[in-house]
Amino acid sequence: MSRTALSAEELERLAALAARPDHEIDTDDIPEAPAENWREARRGLGHSPMERAMTIPIDGDVVSWFKRHASDVGYQAEINRVLRRYVDEAVKRSA
Repeated sequence: MSRTALSAEELERLAALAARPDHEIDTDDIPEAPAENWREARRGLGHSPMERAMTIPIDGDVVSWFKRHASDVGYQAEINRVLRRYVDEAVKRSA
């Protein structure tokens, strides 16, 4: 997908739309996505402003497994996704 720079008019229209409260924006012509569309959804890389680079020791066989099985986002992102899922589930269980 190529990215084309937006014109000044388009940027102005987007800014005006972003400034409007949600209840004023007419979305009746946009069908709601069915639940099955979200079943395999994943957050994009860098989704969290709290994300930070760090060095932690991880067993070599674990890293090798992730390198072999990681999706197209890369093994480090996959490790983060697995850890995020674990933490989210632990939070749900403790609530």
